[in-house]
Formats: sequence, C-alpha cells, structure tokens
Amino acid sequence: MKYIDYKQLNPFQKFGYNFKNFFINLPKNLKKFFCMIGRFFKNLFIGIGKGFAGYGTRFVRGDWATKLSYIVMGTGNIVRKQFVKGFMFLIIEIAYIAMMVFFGVEKLAKMFTPTGTIGTVVSETVTGANGRPVHIIGDNSMIILLYGVLTIILSVIFLVIYVTNTKSAYKAQCTVAAGEKPVTFMEELKDLLDNRFHVTLLAFPTLTISAFTILPLIFMILIAFTNFDHSHVPPGTLFSWVGFQTFADIFSSSGVSSKGATFLELTKWTLVWAVFATVLNYILGMIVALMINKKGIRLKALWRTLFVVTVAVPQFVSLLLMNQMLQDDGAINVLIKMLGMQPISFLNSTPLVARITVIVINCWVGIPYTILITSGILMNIPADLYESATIDGAGPARSFFSITLPYMLFVTTPYLITSFIGNINNFNVIYLLTNGGPTSGPNSPQMAGGAGYTDLLVTWLFKLTMSENDNNLAAAIGILVFIVCATLSLITFNLTKSAKNEEEFS
Repeated sequence: MKYIDYKQLNPFQKFGYNFKNFFINLPKNLKKFFCMIGRFFKNLFIGIGKGFAGYGTRFVRGDWATKLSYIVMGTGNIVRKQFVKGFMFLIIEIAYIAMMVFFGVEKLAKMFTPTGTIGTVVSETVTGANGRPVHIIGDNSMIILLYGVLTIILSVIFLVIYVTNTKSAYKAQCTVAAGEKPVTFMEELKDLLDNRFHVTLLAFPTLTISAFTILPLIFMILIAFTNFDHSHVPPGTLFSWVGFQTFADIFSSSGVSSKGATFLELTKWTLVWAVFATVLNYILGMIVALMINKKGIRLKALWRTLFVVTVAVPQFVSLLLMNQMLQDDGAINVLIKMLGMQPISFLNSTPLVARITVIVINCWVGIPYTILITSGILMNIPADLYESATIDGAGPARSFFSITLPYMLFVTTPYLITSFIGNINNFNVIYLLTNGGPTSGPNSPQMAGGAGYTDLLVTWLFKLTMSENDNNLAAAIGILVFIVCATLSLITFNLTKSAKNEEEFS
C-alpha cells in the first residue's frame, strides 16, 4: 500500500492494516530478534577470546619473572618494583586458594553429585550409643547451591584477574626492556582519579549489582532446573537436578486443576489485564487531559493540582482503602443497602465481577499519571495543525484521530511499552485489592498452587514461593515471564516510528 493510500484510511482501517502487517512480519521480526541474540553471544565469545589473546605468546616471550607470574601471581610486577600491584595479585591468589580449600571445592562437589542430589547427607534421627535418639543434621541443598554459584562467579572473576596479572607482568617486562620506568602505584591511582575516573565511579555500582542482582538471578534460574518444591524442603530433605521437567509440568494440562491448566488460565488473564490496564489508562487519561487543556476551561491549575494530589498519596494506601470499601460489609455496600438495592460482592463473588472491579480500580489509580504525562505533550502540539484541520472541515473527533492521537503515539510509544510490561508485573493492585481471589466460583473450579482467578503470573509466583513452597515452579514461571516481556519489548519498540525515525513526526 502506498503512503497516500494509507493516509486516506480511517483510524479503524489503519489499525486493521497495522494489525495484519504485525502478524505477517512476525516471523521475520522473530528471526531478527534471535539473530540479534546470536550476535550478542558471538560478540561476547569474541570479547572473551580477545581477553585471552596472546596468553601463550606472553608465556613464550616472557622472561623467568613473567613465566613465574603464571604460577605465582604478581611475581613479574614485584621483580620490576611494582610492589603494591604485585602483592595485591599475590594476596588475591592466596585468598582464592584458601576459599577453594576451605569451602569452594566441597560445595562444588556437593552441588554436582553422581546421584544428582544437591548434597549428600540426609537429615535423620538415629539411636545413639546410650539408646537415646540423636538427630543428624543433613546438608542444606539451598545453601550448597548458593555457595556453589558464588564459587563459580568468584572463579570467573579470579580467572579475569589472573589473565590481567599475566598481561601486567609482560607489560612491565617490555617497559623495562625499552629503558623506561614501570608505572608506579601512585601514578596508576592518579590515573584512576583522572583519565579513568569513569572506571572508579562504576566500580562500586558494578560490584553491588553483581552481588545483589546477578548472583540471585543465576541462583533463581538454577532453581528452575531442580525439584525444590514443598516435598523437598531443606535441610529436612535434599532436592536434586531434574533438567527441564519443571517446564514440562508447566505446559502439561492433565486436568482443570493441574499446574499447566492454571498457568494457561493465568497467562490469558495476565495478557487481558495488561491490555485493558494499559489502553484504558492511556486513552481515558488523554481524554481528561484534553478536557483540562481545552480553551475556555477555567481553573486549569486547580484541576491539575487535584490530580497531582491524588498521585502524591501512596498507591498502597489508596488500594488498601478501596479494599475495605469494596468488602461485602464495606462502605459502598452499606450505601447500596441504604438506597434499597441488593448489595454487590465486588471481590468475592464471581471471577468476572472481581476482574472487572480490579480493572476499574486500576483506572482510578492510574489515570492521574497519564494526565500528568500527556498534559505537557498536548500543550506542545502546534496549534496551526488544529486550525488547518478546522478550515478543512474536520470536527473534534477527526482532529483527535488524525492529529492528537498520532502525535501522542509517536512521542509516548516507549512509555506505552514500559507501561504494558509494568502491568504484566503489576503486583500491588492485585495483591492489595483481592489477594488473587476469588479462588473459585460458579462453573469455575479450584486452581492449583493456591492461585485465584484475579492472580497475575507475578502474584501467583509470589504465592508459590511464600505459601506453597514450590520454588522450582515459581522460578520457571519467572524465567518465562522475563522471556515474553523482553521479546515483546524489543520487537515492539523496534517496529515503532519512535525508534525508526526519532527526529521527525509526520
């Protein structure tokens, strides 16, 4: 379709055309996505290869001090009077060896046992020599797995430092051979506070991210490949490696109350919730912002201030208040009874009523954010566009769909994508309003894993971890949610005009 033909379509025809093209181009976009992932890993391995480049060459060309640095780290630097750097390398090597001797090797051995269990000693009670029962405390599989992951990460870090040690020793050798003086520790320190100050600033954030994000993330991913559930809770029992069995259980539907059927039901509801929560907040917030910014409306500052005040109240306070008001004996039902009408069970009657209720309440707490975001953008749309449209005979609806909405979508598409992903993981609204309930209803059987009909995948994941102790299932669901969110975000964003033509709006 030519551009001029596309511009003549009405909004619904444009939506249908773009919707059709999205699915037509989906295989190609998925191919691009996986190719991008392939290139990422390719560049990663190339970077690792470059890090090890010259490892053997340095050993061959190095003198005795450089060669000895391959065994005793820091020797090459100490010989060239770089004492501080040399002793730092040596201390790191001693600390790593001590770590491996005292607990690293043991944890790795227990992490990968011949029987597949994580740990070898099972907790049990035996009869002692005096005839009294003696409780033997077994291995804690969770602690062993955690320390095993930590040992692997520290080994990778040590390997990087070890290679850096060989490079530093060879560099010092070449510097001395060229008749120059090797760089002292104070000179390197000054360089870190001047030319490489960015490295100094990023060192601490990188360390904390590694400790509090990367380590737990790897631990959680590995949990998905074990049978760490309510039947295998350490230290009472050991859990073991099961490969992809947990993922197979998720996609198996042996009955209406199976984990697989529950996962599919909650996945459908999560996507429906995310679409409604994103689109309704966006459109309704934009309409209210248009009403406030419309010429002739008085007290505009007052209306904006009122919406800012609603945002200033912590969201969890508003949600807890609404939870109390919507109870069967809450303020709203008391008012309904006073008016002589039949009370409504908003949160505990049927799944449909509860789901509609949480969508409406989410609009109430979410629309003010959209108003604040869109108000500034609406005021920046050139007024001559509306004037030209009015001269051409366009009414308010035509101006909205031809000028306002395209401009807003061009500017706020990244916000829409992040809002959609955020709503997929919107824990607060569901947990504080309904706690996932109701768990059953007319023609609605009980679901597995303590799930309710308003639970999102993220709230079900929380229940599986905190209440049901099915940690492996929760970890697998977390991995799947991440894959879906990352894929949707990357593909959708790269298809938008905001990414393709970020400096121009037409």
